[in-house]
Amino acid sequence: AVIRARVNVARERQHTRFDGTATPHNAAMGVREIREHCQLDAAGEQMLEQVMTHFGLSARAHDRIRKVARTIADLEGSEGITAAHLAEAIQYRTLDRKQG
Repeated sequence: AVIRARVNVARERQHTRFDGTATPHNAAMGVREIREHCQLDAAGEQMLEQVMTHFGLSARAHDRIRKVARTIADLEGSEGITAAHLAEAIQYRTLDRKQG
C-alpha cells in the first residue's frame, strides 16, 4: 500500500509535468523533454559522462539513464535530479547490462 501510494504520487507529478502535451509519462519523453525535465548539475553531468565512457554506453542508454533518474526523483518527491538519483539509475543500467 505504501509503495502504491508513492507510485501514484509520482504518476500524478508526471501527469502534471506533461499536462497539455502528447507525452504521457517519463518513459515516453523525447530528446527535447529530456533536456527540459532531466537536467543535471555539473557533478551529475561529469558522473554520467564518466559512466558512458567507462561502459561504452550509447546515446540511447544516456537518455534512458536520465529518464530513470527523473522517475526515481519523482518517487522521492524531488523537483530536481540529485547525484543519488543518477547513481541509482546508473546502477540499474549496469546491472541490466551484466544480466543481459
